[in-house]
Amino acid sequence: MTNTPIKKENQTELDNVPSANPNEQKKNNRNNDRKRNRRSDSKNERDTEWQERVVQIRRVSKTVKGGKKMSFRAIVVVGNEKGQVGVGVGKAGDVIGAVKKGVSDGKKHLVKVPLTPNNSIPTLSKGRDGAANVLIRPAAPGTGVIAGGSIRTVLELAGIKNVLAKRLGSKTPLNNARAAMVALSQLRTHKSASRERGISLEQLYS
Repeated sequence: MTNTPIKKENQTELDNVPSANPNEQKKNNRNNDRKRNRRSDSKNERDTEWQERVVQIRRVSKTVKGGKKMSFRAIVVVGNEKGQVGVGVGKAGDVIGAVKKGVSDGKKHLVKVPLTPNNSIPTLSKGRDGAANVLIRPAAPGTGVIAGGSIRTVLELAGIKNVLAKRLGSKTPLNNARAAMVALSQLRTHKSASRERGISLEQLYS
């Protein structure tokens, strides 16, 4: 029974002792806030690099046992205007969900496009997807993007500013966008072509 007051006094003394210096706690809190701000800034920079454009939104249906199940399909083109572009398709019960799925799908299927100093393409290229045929031709500075439909969206988000494009087959936006992606994926620079063939650039031009 005599030890109980001593224990209480010790507990009160321990409670009165400060756990750490207040200046150190403030410094730690500042460092944590800075780390969080850096992470959020890096995420925002990554998100701002990519641009998204919705090419088409359609209401589609699927026949099930109980009847028809309605949903939305979104065709989205994603690019950073620095030589990277992708086409994605997303389906969901609402439009926002379909667009989000299309964006994530487009980032999974990115294509690198070799750009010239004039923001054009190095050579002529043809692409085919389904019944859609697309012809892409380089153009002189100041020409602009001469294209239409979903092909124009793909070329603009790839960062190409001087180009001629022509749709030769189907009018379907998805097939045309994918055919343009095939044409862009087949592009090669003159240096890479000379390396593959094992010749110099002078022999390539002659």
